[in-house]
Amino acid sequence: MQVDSAVGQVLDALEKSGAAKNTLVAFTSDNGCSPSAKFDELRAKGHDPCAGFRGHKADIFEGGHRVPFIVRWPGKVKPGGSSGQVVCLVDFMATCAEIAGAKLPDGAAEDSVSLLPVLLGTDGPRRQTLVSHSINGSFAIREGNWKLCLCAGSGGWSAPKPGTPQERDLPPDQLYDLAADRSEQKNVAADHPEIVKRLSDLLDKYIADGRSTPGVPQKNAVSVVVRKGAKKKGAAAN
Repeated sequence: MQVDSAVGQVLDALEKSGAAKNTLVAFTSDNGCSPSAKFDELRAKGHDPCAGFRGHKADIFEGGHRVPFIVRWPGKVKPGGSSGQVVCLVDFMATCAEIAGAKLPDGAAEDSVSLLPVLLGTDGPRRQTLVSHSINGSFAIREGNWKLCLCAGSGGWSAPKPGTPQERDLPPDQLYDLAADRSEQKNVAADHPEIVKRLSDLLDKYIADGRSTPGVPQKNAVSVVVRKGAKKKGAAAN
């Protein structure tokens, strides 16, 4: 209710100022819902804050990352439309640059993909892969509907938590087909070792290149451990 009120005030101010017709408004969130919101109380009132996805804020699972993304841009974005394309908040940089006609230098926004064609409905899929990580630094990489989690558990606050006996009894990798299993209940890593290897190799390449988009390879800001508890490789990630 508070969010609805605040967003309404922003949109009202745009209307009153006369800027609404020439303003791109994006409504989204930086992560999934926090358990501090008291999920049991919300569900008792008929509201599932994670919309059926597994996990929540801090986790490697979809409930920790998949959030609403609603855009209003009069005369540009078709009202009432929708898209099934994968997008990420890091894409704002490249999107705004393209809108403004600015060229980003090689060392900026190395993981950003412009969403402008998606917003305008003039192009096909833009982002082919997406790398994410949980609060303890566990990585996941998505390609199409395949999602590989390079950890045994949640990597965050929900069960199976990192370092627990429950997690130690699980396979080291998790592979999910999000088209058939949006709630990430069936780990099919053992059935598709070739996909696990391909996605693992692709993540290693991103780390080595210092970027996940085409361009000049970059040095990364911090050293990276792809798998928590593993020995450092000396590589780094942005």
